[in-house]
Amino acid sequence: MTGETDCGTGEAIPGPGSARAATGSLAAVDPSASGCWWGPFRQIGDVRVLHVDLAPDGAREAEALEWLDGDERNRWSRFQHAPARRHFVLCRAALRATLCEHLRCGNEQLSFRAAEGGKPHALVDGMPLPVAFNVTHSGEHGLIALAPAGRVGVDAEDYVPHRKLDELAEAVFGPNERADVSATSGGDRVRLFFRLWTLKEAVTKAVGTGLSLDVSRFEIPEPVRAGAARCVLRIPDAPETAWQLDSLSNERFAAAVAQEVPPDAGPANPV
Repeated sequence: MTGETDCGTGEAIPGPGSARAATGSLAAVDPSASGCWWGPFRQIGDVRVLHVDLAPDGAREAEALEWLDGDERNRWSRFQHAPARRHFVLCRAALRATLCEHLRCGNEQLSFRAAEGGKPHALVDGMPLPVAFNVTHSGEHGLIALAPAGRVGVDAEDYVPHRKLDELAEAVFGPNERADVSATSGGDRVRLFFRLWTLKEAVTKAVGTGLSLDVSRFEIPEPVRAGAARCVLRIPDAPETAWQLDSLSNERFAAAVAQEVPPDAGPANPV
């Protein structure tokens, strides 16, 4: 798709031969073009979080499919349910367009490779580049987190009541977290459960070790459980690394982003 227009900026994406590594903070995305299904959601330091509108829209899905390479189209076709196909194609196209803009490359130059644990990273003309990203989706909401360096993870969940909420809490929460969830009821309980869960899942995705991380072994600090938006913590599975957690939850859905704290950022407050 050489020379196509990025609906995030309205600017032409360069063709082959113009790739370069991004340095410093990633540039802002301004969804000025009509019909764009993604745009800015939150800026947290160097980490930019974009929101992807996953509402059904045949025209958007057809446009998004044009961004995918052959392997991605094969993956898209294997999804048995329409919502899963829609989520994948809209999020992947938005990710591709955003990375092409920030890395100043053509879409045909961009590819992905899965690292150990399954977390993908970006390559331009086969060369890995220093940009971190993570994608999540739930219901009609997708989020993409991008960082110029370090590891990043993002998670989102719709506030959907679950019949086995207590069993899930027992499996993924520590004793203080379970007590806090048990002390609430109704909609407040559902919102608190998913607020805590997205914070933990964001850390899991940032670490990048897949399901091997036991999230019940660490707890979200009490100030954040009580409503604060940010904390810094270390987890037993990787105590050498500090992680900054930011809750992005709102009235529509729960969400959180986790980012690796650089070693030279000064001593973090481990929890």
